[in-house]
Amino acid sequence: MDTTTQDRQAGKEAAPAGKGGTTSMVDTMVCKYDGIVTADWDGLFAERIDGMKGSAIRELLKVTEMPDVISFAGGLPAPEVFPVREFKEACNFVLEEIGARALQYGPTEGYPPLKDYLVDKMKRYGVPVEPGNILLTNGSQQALDLVGKLFIHQGDLVLTESPTYVGALQAFNAYQPNYVTIPMDENGMRVDMLDNLLARHKVKFIYVLPNFQNPSGVTLSLERRFQLAEVAAEHGIIIVEDDPYGELRFEGENLTSLIVIHKENVLYLGTFSKTLAPGIRLGWVVAPQKVIQKMVLAKQGTDLHTGTFVQMVAYDICQRGILREHVKLIRDVYRERRDVMLRAMAKHFPVGVTWTHPEGGLFLWVTLPEHVDADELLKVAIEEKVAFVPGANFFPEGGGHNTMRLNFSNARPELIDEGIKRLGRALMREFGCEAPGPEACRAE
Repeated sequence: MDTTTQDRQAGKEAAPAGKGGTTSMVDTMVCKYDGIVTADWDGLFAERIDGMKGSAIRELLKVTEMPDVISFAGGLPAPEVFPVREFKEACNFVLEEIGARALQYGPTEGYPPLKDYLVDKMKRYGVPVEPGNILLTNGSQQALDLVGKLFIHQGDLVLTESPTYVGALQAFNAYQPNYVTIPMDENGMRVDMLDNLLARHKVKFIYVLPNFQNPSGVTLSLERRFQLAEVAAEHGIIIVEDDPYGELRFEGENLTSLIVIHKENVLYLGTFSKTLAPGIRLGWVVAPQKVIQKMVLAKQGTDLHTGTFVQMVAYDICQRGILREHVKLIRDVYRERRDVMLRAMAKHFPVGVTWTHPEGGLFLWVTLPEHVDADELLKVAIEEKVAFVPGANFFPEGGGHNTMRLNFSNARPELIDEGIKRLGRALMREFGCEAPGPEACRAE
């Protein structure tokens, strides 16, 4: 009898007796404690748990998984253009050539060749960076959590745009901050309001998404980038620059990153989720070395390091030039889908509804008349088999009841056209219109 057979036989002998057999010790102990309350779990949770909220968007995605619902709710890349074949080739190469290393523990800071690649990549955009300035993370969401862990004391003020990325709020909320916000217009954050606000509030850091912002799709203008960096420096406040969409520009010129303007005052967050695939959960932080060293310690307490195998696969794809060509492809795909959505909205939405015209990214932002509640509209939209994200979720200090975010990257053009047509019907129903055309249906 081999060892495996012996182990299996031993397991059978140790198992509780079946029907008619004797009661095992395990059964006896389970019966002893059955029904006895041993812990007040609710009373044991840390206070910060009260600040943790589930993602409203992820809850909404459960509804939109119905096959007949056209969803503009998630911030999802287009799965049909994922580089599946290239990933398969890279996985095979890594396992065949360096498989033992790929399946082993790795350095917390990240796989050195991938860090070197990112150094070259960032320098092409003018970012002054060395390997010691980079930390690889499990997606930029982990980077946001590390920012919160390092910098937020309970009650600290964090300054954000209004609206802002709900995932950042979810990450920061675990550390119990308060928020102060600045409104946006077509050129991004109203930086002209910043100096007066900072004079009245002691802010820990400024969180901003300068390129094709989630949720609005708006880009911070070049002039305002310089103003933001200057005012923040004058007040001794750091900036967290979250840039998941910067490479997804469809039109216009690339604008200088905030970290280029003031490298010692900015933490930059990047990700492969929107350019390669979100499923690999791979992002990075660029920051002064003293900050990276502290982040390394914080990350070690969470997960030791980002997956070695994933980093090696991503590096193989990147160094073969596949990422660069793939980004060109998805820019074309997303540009077409944005244009289809904009044309459909102009055709099907009632008078009184306005929206942004993003130059890149995944989203656009819709503003409804003041009397329309997007949460109530969503109920009507679901009846019409279409979904979106109500905008109130993106406002840390409240507001935005009459706004909504639409994602254009995930649905094929024909579904976008049909989905916007359905959303137009939902809007006309909410507006109380009986006429068939949007021109006949006015908000007032």
